[in-house]
Amino acid sequence: MNSSAIKSVVCFGEILWDNLPDGKRPGGAPMNVAYHLHKLGLQSHLISSIGNDVAGKELLDFLNGIGIETTWIQTNDNYETSQVLAAINEENEVSYEIVAPVAWDDIRWEGEMENLIKTADAFVFGSLCSRNEASRSTLLKMLTHARYKVFDVNLRAPHYSPELVSDLLRQADLVKINSAELRLISEWSNISYTRELDCIEAIFDKFGMKEILITKGPHGATYYNRSLTYEYPAYSISVADTIGSGDSFLAAFLAMKLADEPLDVTLDYAVAMGAFITAQSGACPAYSKFDFDRFIWKRKWCAPDIAFQ
Repeated sequence: MNSSAIKSVVCFGEILWDNLPDGKRPGGAPMNVAYHLHKLGLQSHLISSIGNDVAGKELLDFLNGIGIETTWIQTNDNYETSQVLAAINEENEVSYEIVAPVAWDDIRWEGEMENLIKTADAFVFGSLCSRNEASRSTLLKMLTHARYKVFDVNLRAPHYSPELVSDLLRQADLVKINSAELRLISEWSNISYTRELDCIEAIFDKFGMKEILITKGPHGATYYNRSLTYEYPAYSISVADTIGSGDSFLAAFLAMKLADEPLDVTLDYAVAMGAFITAQSGACPAYSKFDFDRFIWKRKWCAPDIAFQ
């Protein structure tokens, strides 16, 4: 990476237990992004909330165990720690049953957060944690202080509305989205999807973000800004499951972008990370940066064929 300074990223939103057929694992898109940023050597901060219960204590123990600070994890006496029932089908696609309300529906503003967010190089947020007015109000206040706002759209029915997602799109500098979400937002906005580039240009005009990053499963990823389109193919890999692969993709993209790496290098790194995590079970498998770098070296000659979302 070009920059020697350690970059700082704040991730806001849900932290939870993914209850999978083979057991429970820590999860939540913001936590997953923070986990992989930390693994890649960045300073990651997670703002969330847990219940005053055993499940919450176990999440704190996990974060402490992997070296992510828990300063900004609130404990809520009124709501339980979030639990999600995740099911994986024969195509390795994942469906979720997300319980509500839970502790992260009630994340409260703390005055000390202002300086944390103002001094961070990026602020990552999603749509799920905005389903409740309390956390949504806190997020909107945070966005007024963020320097570089990254919206990981991550739609989970029925926990969103076109109005909410549209408001958050207008707040973002970078939007990370998958192909299905792009089509859905286009429908809401009465934007034609006949040609992707025309659709993207219309979305830029309507919402005003600066960059759009689309994950496309076996077709890799495409990056857009107002003057540039860059498509990047996928890596070849045997899929274990796709849980958290998009979160790891975003973390790797941000790590390289914040280090001012060239776009082709940045996208290669992000696509490789999505493949690396997809080849393993769960969103936050144990690994080192050395493991990931060795994976890239070994896979460079493979034909593209990888799914991440």
